[in-house]
Parts: sequence; C-alpha cells; structure tokens
Amino acid sequence: MLSTGFADAPVSRSLAYGIVAASILASVTDVKHYFYIQVDPHLWRYHQLWRIFTYQLCYTNSTEVLFATMTIYNMRVIERLWGSRKYASFVILSFCFTTLLPPMLLALILRPLSLNNFNYIPAGCTPLIFAILAQYHAAIPHVYKYRIAASPSPPANEPFVGLTFSDKSYVYLPAAQLALSQFPGSLLCAVAGWVVGYSWRNEVLPAAAIRWRIPGWMVGIRPRKRGEDFEGLRRRLEGENTNAAMATGSDGRLGGEVGRRRTLGRQLLDQFRGAF
Repeated sequence: MLSTGFADAPVSRSLAYGIVAASILASVTDVKHYFYIQVDPHLWRYHQLWRIFTYQLCYTNSTEVLFATMTIYNMRVIERLWGSRKYASFVILSFCFTTLLPPMLLALILRPLSLNNFNYIPAGCTPLIFAILAQYHAAIPHVYKYRIAASPSPPANEPFVGLTFSDKSYVYLPAAQLALSQFPGSLLCAVAGWVVGYSWRNEVLPAAAIRWRIPGWMVGIRPRKRGEDFEGLRRRLEGENTNAAMATGSDGRLGGEVGRRRTLGRQLLDQFRGAF
C-alpha cells in the first residue's frame, strides 16, 4: 500500500510545519521587516550581515507560505527514496550554501550590472526548495502525460495544437509561482537553489560536503552496538532450526520431538540409526 501524507517523511513534515509556524509567528510579533534583504542600506550602510543568515527562515505573505508547503509536501518522495538521514543532511548542507550564494551574487555582481536597480532579496526558503526540486527533477520519472488543446474540438486530420504536461507539473507549477512571486529577487533565489542542488548531485561541490551526514539520532535512528548484527543473525538461524525441527521431527517422521532443537551429535546419531 502506498504511504499517504507525511508517513515515512519526518524531515519533510518538520519543514512544512516549520514554514507555516515561522511565518505565523513573524506576523503575530510584527517582525517581518527583519527577514528580507536590501543590499543598500541593510548590508552596505547599516552592516546588518545577520540578515544573510535569517532571510530563509520565514515567508512574509500567506501566498508564498501556501505554495512552499505544497511543494515540500509533493517532494516528500525524495526523503522516502533516500532515507531521512541523507535527506536531512542534504537539506542542512543546501541551506548553508543557499544562505550565502544569492546575497553574494546580488551584492557583488548583479547590483552593479543593473546600475543599483536590483537591490532586493525577498524573505523565504525558496533557494532551499529549489535545491530539493533539482533532486526531484533528476530522480523521479514522470508516470503519464496529458494535453491541453488550444481549441475545444480540434479536427482529427490536423496536427495537435496545445500544451503537453506530465504528472510532475503539479509539483513544478507551485514552485514556478514561488520563483516569480517577487520578481526578480525570487527568481535569483530559485536559480541559485537549482544550481546548488545540481552541483551537489553532479559532485561539483567538495567531496567532504557531499559525503557528510548528520548523526543518526537526530532523525530517530538508534545507533547499533558492536556485535548486534551478529546477535540478530544468530537468533534468526536458531529460529529457522527450530521451525525445521517442528516440521520434520528428530526421527524423520512428523510429530517426533516437535519443537526440540537437536545438537550436532544427536543429528549424526540419528543418521547412523536410520542407516541400520
């Protein structure tokens, strides 16, 4: 049976709930103005470098919250495919890279090229979502495609005129809304996140960063003690021997010494006894 909801996806569930909770808290406490970035005056004039590390913590409007949680929910299959530990490690690593990349690109390259007109990065974890979306695009194949015709009843003898979509479009459309919600700053965040995601997948990032994993206890994985695997194998073999003894019996007939485990010496003795 296919898992529904956030079953087997605790990290995705925490991300979705965290996005909603942080946005509500920012609205209630009236601190939304602390989460977006304007290169001038926030960085250059007031030297508020802490904004670089906080702008991804929450969204400032309900529309972006809705589309962000929808996208996270639709991409929970990546966590089920990888496992929670690898997925959480990728999320933390991507958050670190996407925290620095968009502000640096804007402040050092794009703002001077735009004659200081491009000056704003919106709040929200759009870069992180697009880093995950890059993995979804590469790892999950489409199941079916459907068409939207340009006319109600196109003639059968004419070529199809319209748009063709796949079932993955239900994931891409909310993400596209995020990328265009506060253009051009939101588009910069989306592109930066996509680049980070594909760089991680294609092993462009440092090898140590790609292989890094968080401790298992952070996602509920209990560390195994030394010899625990061997002990589990021994118990399984004992159970198989017990089942075999119950099925055949010690004297070769059903019902003989049912459920009793025979030693190696007794098995040899039974073999010779059967021969004579």
